[in-house]
Amino acid sequence: MENFDEWFHDILENADITDSRYPIKGMAVWRPYGFQIRKHSMNIIKRLLDKDHDEVLFPMLVPESELAKEGIHVKGFEDEVYWVTKGGQRELNEQLALRPTSETAIYPMYSLWIRTHIDLPIKMYQIVNTFRYETKHTRPLIRVREITTFKEAHTAHATKEESDEQIQDFIEMYKEFFDDLGIPYLISKRPEWDKFPGSDYTMAFDTIMPNGKTLQIGTIHNLGQTFAKTFDITFEDKDGEHKYAYQTCAGVSDRVIASLIGIHGDDKGLRLPPKVSPNQVTIIPILFKKGKEEVLAKCDEIKEKLEAECLRVNIDDRDIRPGKKFNDWELKGTPVKLELGPRDLENNITIAMRRDTEEKVEIALDDNLADNIIELLDKSSENLSSQAWDFQAEHVKFAETLDEIPEIIESGNVAKFYWCGEEEVGHEIEEKTGYDVLGIQEEISEGKCIASGKDAKYVALIAKTY
Repeated sequence: MENFDEWFHDILENADITDSRYPIKGMAVWRPYGFQIRKHSMNIIKRLLDKDHDEVLFPMLVPESELAKEGIHVKGFEDEVYWVTKGGQRELNEQLALRPTSETAIYPMYSLWIRTHIDLPIKMYQIVNTFRYETKHTRPLIRVREITTFKEAHTAHATKEESDEQIQDFIEMYKEFFDDLGIPYLISKRPEWDKFPGSDYTMAFDTIMPNGKTLQIGTIHNLGQTFAKTFDITFEDKDGEHKYAYQTCAGVSDRVIASLIGIHGDDKGLRLPPKVSPNQVTIIPILFKKGKEEVLAKCDEIKEKLEAECLRVNIDDRDIRPGKKFNDWELKGTPVKLELGPRDLENNITIAMRRDTEEKVEIALDDNLADNIIELLDKSSENLSSQAWDFQAEHVKFAETLDEIPEIIESGNVAKFYWCGEEEVGHEIEEKTGYDVLGIQEEISEGKCIASGKDAKYVALIAKTY
């Protein structure tokens, strides 16, 4: 696709994902088809979290007094907060913030719930909307003022070691989540100046979009004891000593859906991984006056068989040309389409087409039908993932000098480089190149820093970001 940003905007509208015409900038409406993609995606992360987290729901409004307690955290969001100042016609005694994120809503309650070591660890998550007064150019699902799909997990632990282990657990969980969606990722430790406000350190997942820009799709933060000290989250240990808890939090947002759409899509529209496609199989009957009822009856039978295997199936029996139906479901990215006409029925076959390869195959209408369809879906999922990972591998290039970085990035890539790790040098690299240091990818013991010439400690990533 030549112009990704234009393609992305058009596909959201044409494939009925979202509608940005809502009369507040940066806020959009999820259309039914898009909401189904969102639902199936969130069900995957919910299934992973439900293994050892409890799902909860906290209020949207945060009192200013609670938000203001954590100064570093507030400073990170102070220009982005929406404030509620009136209740009806009356001025409120205390203005209330629409949550930009929920630490300051959740942690006052943690301080009430956690009393002894027996109460730990505590692991909770919620999927909610959050609000940030985004002043930059807004983009649907990517840079918005209402994040409508904000999954945030919050944990508290008795020791630093346990909180560090939780960070690794989150990393493995996110890997599994993004692997299920076929979304490739770059994992890095954010530089000090770009970590989550109030955290000890931040780990982030980024993916490379078709235009070469990186999109942050997941973050994991070790909060240390910063918020515990602010909100008095203490516990009595086995020896009767009172200690502050160690905390972590982790989030994903609408950007997951944006990356899912952008990374797998092509010039013809969406190419959806089967796990999140609203319809995994679309049956398109080819109807003539003669044999119409028999064809429709067989379509119903096929649908019933596939649904018995827990597949999501629809029949497009609209009174329009078959070509229009094929184009519509190509645009909407259904992984497998089944074509069935009178002649196919006579031959006891259906013509299956995979959206990822556009390959057509004949499948017998026998007892193996469901197994054969499931095999096609599995191959489709594997192929989309493989293509996406290959794209990422081709678009990460090593830069030996600062002068190489702009050339690499402007060619649609992410640059890797050696860095001494000093913050001043990191800022210098950003200023001289005009791009953002994503973070540290790995520690090294040899090589020289690309900017300072000192011994390098890390391989770091730099990119053009959203």
